[in-house]
Amino acid sequence: MKEYVIAASDEGSRLDKQLFKIMDKATAGFIYKMLRKKNITLNGRRASGSERLKCDDVIRIYLSDDTFDLMRTEKKEFISSAHGDISGHIIYEDEDILLINKPSGMLSQRSSAKDTSLNELCLKYLMDNDKAGSSNLDVFVPSICNRLDRNTSGIVIFAKTYVCARCIASMLKEHRLKKTYRCHVKGIINEPLSLNGYLTKDHKSNIVKVTDIKTDGSSKIITRYRPVKVYKDHTLLEVDLVTGKSHQIRAHLSSVHHPVLGDNKYGDFDLNRRLKEKYRIDSQMLHAYSLTLPDDMPPELKRLSGMNFQAPMPDIFEKLDRDTV
Repeated sequence: MKEYVIAASDEGSRLDKQLFKIMDKATAGFIYKMLRKKNITLNGRRASGSERLKCDDVIRIYLSDDTFDLMRTEKKEFISSAHGDISGHIIYEDEDILLINKPSGMLSQRSSAKDTSLNELCLKYLMDNDKAGSSNLDVFVPSICNRLDRNTSGIVIFAKTYVCARCIASMLKEHRLKKTYRCHVKGIINEPLSLNGYLTKDHKSNIVKVTDIKTDGSSKIITRYRPVKVYKDHTLLEVDLVTGKSHQIRAHLSSVHHPVLGDNKYGDFDLNRRLKEKYRIDSQMLHAYSLTLPDDMPPELKRLSGMNFQAPMPDIFEKLDRDTV
């Protein structure tokens, strides 16, 4: 029996998609047959595959080792063949945790079996450098704990040990990590503000909608921001997520007519076209800038209590600052 505990970074994904990641060589027919026969369960119960996963959900797979191995690419073989090097993007590392400044354009986690993501590149880094946690990937697989959109840059947490993974997952679930973002937005903002609203996600289109009133299936969101620097026609904001929902910053700011510059999903498309022509900006100007850990970290991670980490701003942020004062 194989057991997988869902991390905060995978919350909201469908069970069947998670199973295709675990068993990337399995056919859809095989996966759904195993679900029907209860050879794969979710939290000890029969599942259809369409369930949306939550942090700490438990997937159990009751297959022989030989059958299970036939259904997946051997981890070490796949990881060692991944192309890329994250060593130049490391912000902090110790025996339990790795903090990386993810570049815009890089996936945090694979969306298909053929993808190479930050997660695989971090695993490759551990293997290539004989780091702790890389020796037996069937006992515990180190992984990222928080996920950023492909075109959002900034701090990503990678847990090297089981203790760290469980600790960070718990803190993310309880909103005890302070995550601060910086973004360039359309328009002039002179005062700090706390935005309240309700967010609904269309999982099929991967688009969210923000409303002032609660609707069926919506979640309460709170987004706080303050201006860092005001330019002629846009503002650099520092944003704190009180809640942390998919696309929250981008959609919430767009709903109050201050879309993130370069955002091709929720932004001002005419403005984005001009920015692309002038500055070659082709993705949202959103950066996970700062991470502060709580003062009461557990004993195993006590050395990290109250620590703050910052990810250097991308070059395009610096260029926009120089050229648009």
